[in-house]
Amino acid sequence: MDEQKSMTTQQQGGVVAKPKNLDVLKRVLSADSVMAQFKNALSKNASTFVASLIDLYSSDSKLQLCDPNQVVKEALKAAVLHLPINKALGQAFIIPFYNTVTDAKGNKVKKYEPVFQIGYKGLYQLAMRTGKYAIINADVVYEGELQRTSKLTGEIDVEGRKVSEKVVGYFAYIQLVDGYHKALYMSVEDMAAHAKRYSKAIAFNRSVTIETLLNLAKLPVNADSTQVGWQGNFHAMAIKTVLRNLLGKYGYLTVSLQEGIASDTQGDTDEKVIIADAQAIEVVDDANVEYEDVTNGALPQSEPQHETEPDPGF
Repeated sequence: MDEQKSMTTQQQGGVVAKPKNLDVLKRVLSADSVMAQFKNALSKNASTFVASLIDLYSSDSKLQLCDPNQVVKEALKAAVLHLPINKALGQAFIIPFYNTVTDAKGNKVKKYEPVFQIGYKGLYQLAMRTGKYAIINADVVYEGELQRTSKLTGEIDVEGRKVSEKVVGYFAYIQLVDGYHKALYMSVEDMAAHAKRYSKAIAFNRSVTIETLLNLAKLPVNADSTQVGWQGNFHAMAIKTVLRNLLGKYGYLTVSLQEGIASDTQGDTDEKVIIADAQAIEVVDDANVEYEDVTNGALPQSEPQHETEPDPGF
């Protein structure tokens, strides 16, 4: 990507003014080399995607504080995966994080940086595009529903009667069209420990402890929440995490699905993708796969719509 000169100036009443980041973003996107990359990824849909990026950037005040060149770079990650960045669709997001970085003079400074993040629905899309999954499901487990788990087979029984609104854990389940199936369960305590250990957003934040995360897990499940991140919507992050871990370890993986899992920086796990069953699972190149919109497929009721970026400290 050819970076545009962000310091291009315009004359305003004799005073040289730095152009707004939105104008810089538009100039970056208008560059032939940049548009070529979007067209290479999206073909005839490139212009629509670029228009949605401009709309996203112009409507997000925190994203406008990010380097436009970096925003475009993160957007290309979504484009390559054929995932829309429309917030309402909940498939992929470009989220501004307030990070500590080292400037050109070696000083530690705070600044907003854009980060591509795949949503639960994005993982669902990438998995369904393989044509190998008959069932994909992930959700919360309420008190009373969990009957047993098998350490030997990995099977879980969550058919018990719900006795309260207390969430005790999270499950994910996949079944391939050939009958192969696998489930994964993580308790609330395991999920809080996982988040604190692996999430770059909170691992070194002393104000966020396992105890504070467990308190967030006590909040009601809100399917209409507009928050993202562990501190914004613990349940949604937990559902995505358990599904990502199940797909990454035991799922049928295409190149795109592997990239989607690897790009899930909000989960920030250092676990590597493991091919668990060589007979049932394989990695294929899906470069020539015909993509089909499966947005209307069955999704867990507790999956929230991620519509806002996290505040500093997420």
